[in-house]
Amino acid sequence: MSLGVVILVHNALGRATEVIRHWAGSGCPVVVHVDSAMRRARFERFRAGFDDISDRVLFCERHRCEWGGWGIVAATQAGARMMLDRFDEVEHVYLASGSCVPLRPVSELKAYLAARRDTDFIESACVADVPWTVGGLSEERFTLRFPFSWKRQRWAFDRYVALQRRLGMRRRLPEGLVPHMGSQWWCLRRATLEAILSDPQRPALDRYFRRVWIPDESYFQSLARRWSSRIESRSLTMAKFDFQGKPHLFYDDHLALLRRSDCFVARKIWPRAQAIYAQMAAGGHPAQDAEPAPARIDRVFAAATERRVRGRAGLYMQSRLPNEGWENGFTAAPYGVLEGFAELHEGFEAWFAAASGATVHGHLFAPEGAEFEGGAALWRGAMSNHAALRDHDARRFLTNLIWNGRGARQVFQFGPRDSQHVSWDIAKDPNARIGVISGAWAVPLFRSGRAVADLRDVAARLQKAEADHLGALRSPHAKARIRIWTLAEFLEAPEEALAQMLADIAPGQAGPLPAPPARLPLDGFGRFLQEMRNQGMHPYLTGDIPADPNPRPRRAAPKPYLVSRPHA
Repeated sequence: MSLGVVILVHNALGRATEVIRHWAGSGCPVVVHVDSAMRRARFERFRAGFDDISDRVLFCERHRCEWGGWGIVAATQAGARMMLDRFDEVEHVYLASGSCVPLRPVSELKAYLAARRDTDFIESACVADVPWTVGGLSEERFTLRFPFSWKRQRWAFDRYVALQRRLGMRRRLPEGLVPHMGSQWWCLRRATLEAILSDPQRPALDRYFRRVWIPDESYFQSLARRWSSRIESRSLTMAKFDFQGKPHLFYDDHLALLRRSDCFVARKIWPRAQAIYAQMAAGGHPAQDAEPAPARIDRVFAAATERRVRGRAGLYMQSRLPNEGWENGFTAAPYGVLEGFAELHEGFEAWFAAASGATVHGHLFAPEGAEFEGGAALWRGAMSNHAALRDHDARRFLTNLIWNGRGARQVFQFGPRDSQHVSWDIAKDPNARIGVISGAWAVPLFRSGRAVADLRDVAARLQKAEADHLGALRSPHAKARIRIWTLAEFLEAPEEALAQMLADIAPGQAGPLPAPPARLPLDGFGRFLQEMRNQGMHPYLTGDIPADPNPRPRRAAPKPYLVSRPHA
């Protein structure tokens, strides 16, 4: 079996020289195409570097090779024509680039092809049958015209595509042509390649494909279907693409992964991947009769794509932060939000921390500033308690707090007096475990000792803020684990409510419930609420609390209003 190699080169000339010499040293004639954009003097120096093997390494006519344009096909045609004309012994022609590196000994590739002399290896799939196109055109690349460069003339490219769509313009396909797409990198039999280059319709086909978008992925792929007697629709060159359709670049730390694939050739290899190029120079990694299996490493690339696209839960990065909904979970871990509990108990935060083992903060969104655990001015990740810094982006403040607090359950207090920027965020966050005692904001007002008339407007403002917040918690969009008690309901069975919140926030805690913290005295609180009503402000969120300071229980303790289904 004689194998010829056509190599397209446009940069990294030092590494391209190593690759070309490796192919030639393995007994393969090589035809090199160098992008005409390269300066003449530089090209001549590059070509002169092969004077000692000029009988095995030839240089074909140069074309301007621009991504998405016809030049790449023209370069491939020129290289293939020279290969067939100058090397009669060649039976298969392998198309590669200067960044395609043989992973296995070339002798193994020759033996593989010798056992499959009647087979063309070219990825060729009908356009309508594959969802490969990412961020571009599929069928329209064959029915519209593309005279403008996508990279250099993007405005004209987009406007002309829009114009053709609006006018309903549609190109007529050459007779008998069925468009197919696939990888640019193929290995074709001499007879198939000769038939493609000598096709009687070639002038018309070339004219047509000159205005097809990215024709290097469709020209040979379509025409091989006309002339090949047996197609193996896959490339012998392993190339992986990311979710944007851009090729992965392989580095030295991918070497073990590349070996596991048993592929003959891989692209694109980073020019400074010393270990990969050293393996090539040493003759490659032998795999004997192993079948190339790039799918073996698909799981790794799928995981890499998942990490790049979705990232880690609750961690934000430049590529996702500006895009709403691109985050992989709003926060990194479950956390607790307690509303109204600290207003009713002395030393509640210290008690809950001891009972749950969680890190318990005060009111993180208090107007005076964030109340971190222990009254710290700075918390993990250099988070400041400064109110203006926090409120500049309250959502990121919350997500950073949960991310930096990984390893211990975070709990904080929240209420209508606090900044409400994150009200909807915590309601929609499946990681949030929220317990609300509605109307508890009235207790600090009652204990302030101020006249009811002076507190009326403050109470109305707090009740309005809490009502809006409860609306978010009761919304069909809420995904948090939410429990809501009115103040009256909580006062009838406080131990039950505390036990439920401990179970939600610290489900792994074992043992009996510790003695609850001391509740603040509320003698006269019912009369206080009645005076509020007398002032025209009805505190309906507190529930039914009579004016008698020591009422007798009137009914069994009710169950809390459960907004969302408990998480497993």
